[in-house]
Amino acid sequence: MLIALAGAFGALARYHLQGLVNRLYLGSFPLGTFVVNVSGCFVLGVLFGALTERFAVSGDVRTALTVGFLGAYTTYSTFALETVRLGEDGAFAVAALNVALSVLAGLAAARLGLTLGRAL
Repeated sequence: MLIALAGAFGALARYHLQGLVNRLYLGSFPLGTFVVNVSGCFVLGVLFGALTERFAVSGDVRTALTVGFLGAYTTYSTFALETVRLGEDGAFAVAALNVALSVLAGLAAARLGLTLGRAL
């Protein structure tokens, strides 16, 4: 039940943040999905560092936050679909930029988050 409840909140958070970014940004780059996924990588790093290496937190709480909330918050499938659609539309450079930036920024955000989580 904790995973389902946290997942509901994660899905709502993604919906609202992605929608906000998409309303403010009118370019062809899928910025809403990018912001959600990179911020999710950062938060996962913080949570993993803090909740597994710094603080004694139950496995149920860790799983609810990481699998439930962040699993529903982040979206690999939307990233993949948006990238494929960009390619179908002939926006190959934007598609390639989306892949490169998403992977590199996601890795950097996860590393930064892990460092911060361990420092807490």
